[in-house]
Amino acid sequence: MIRGVLPDVKHQKRAPEVDEEQLVRRTARGDRAAFEEFYRRTAPWLAVRLRRRCADEQVVAEVMQETYLAVWRAAGSFAGAAAGGSAGGWVWTIAARRLVDAFRRRAQHAQVPTVTRVDVTAPAAEEEALKGTVGDEVGDALRTLAPELRQVLQAMVLDGLSVRETAVLLGLPEGTVKTRARRARIAMREALT
Repeated sequence: MIRGVLPDVKHQKRAPEVDEEQLVRRTARGDRAAFEEFYRRTAPWLAVRLRRRCADEQVVAEVMQETYLAVWRAAGSFAGAAAGGSAGGWVWTIAARRLVDAFRRRAQHAQVPTVTRVDVTAPAAEEEALKGTVGDEVGDALRTLAPELRQVLQAMVLDGLSVRETAVLLGLPEGTVKTRARRARIAMREALT
């Protein structure tokens, strides 16, 4: 091999890998490339998690757009690891809230106001999401759970979040998330037997 023709790979230093938290901080300073990289890294798994809760691709696309617009605008409010959060948990929290808002908007537009109807009860966003994601027997068992247990189970099982991510998403201590997850699993076992 001829020396000097090819670069000496052994002595080249690689640029350090930038983590998502750093990308959010750079986005807060208006760095468009950092925002694009953050989107490239997080959008695929975020779309999968949203699709687990909503089968309507149009709603998922709208929520994705609203989420990343909120990330661009609110990147400066990201507290980071110092506050016990991760960039992934932060963006999921934004997306989950946007999804709930989308379900509420859909429910409001679907209701036809009439004079004869006295009690108009819209299904909760979680109920709408469950209809498209789980079978009848399991869905019925999930719907019988207390709302606080169902939220934890949905976040951890359907969305694949860790205990820590679920705690951030729901604004609960990790110990409470673990306890509710255990109670929810016991209740589901009893309901399905």
